[in-house]
Amino acid sequence: MRITILTISDRASRGEYEDVGGPAIERWLRRAITSPMEISRKTISDGFETVRDELIELCDQQRVDMVLTTGGTGPSPRDLTPEAMRAVLVKEFPGFGELMRRSSLDQVPTAILSRQTAGTRGKTFIINLPGAPSSIDVCLSTVFPAIPYCLHLIGAGKMETDPAILKAHWPGR
Repeated sequence: MRITILTISDRASRGEYEDVGGPAIERWLRRAITSPMEISRKTISDGFETVRDELIELCDQQRVDMVLTTGGTGPSPRDLTPEAMRAVLVKEFPGFGELMRRSSLDQVPTAILSRQTAGTRGKTFIINLPGAPSSIDVCLSTVFPAIPYCLHLIGAGKMETDPAILKAHWPGR
């Protein structure tokens, strides 16, 4: 299982801001996933072309199984992660974003401003996450039960989770 965490932030890519989202995602994954995995992290600047081109590289050339993005999903003019992602996706799964927003609204009223989504390109599953570590934890805990089965259905790598942390849903199991 090859996973890339992609932080999308002008300030973090220039070294002006410490990326807290990427490390939070990695900590969560290492706690919840029990199957062998290789995690890499990368930081890029905001912008449609930058994000689009990086996602295409990760899916088509590097053929990673899953990409988790953090950043670029808000209302600011440079927040173009969802637009770039939609240009890359073959299939979009808007229910992921809907569920993340719904669960995040219990924590913070500005969650309604987030525009996260998820989908697939080839055998890669891509999901947009917020940048705040507490929001990342809420969102991943909410949607992750469906991800191992989704990876299986698209022909990506096999993923098992620690049922004490997170029980993945497998129909028929």
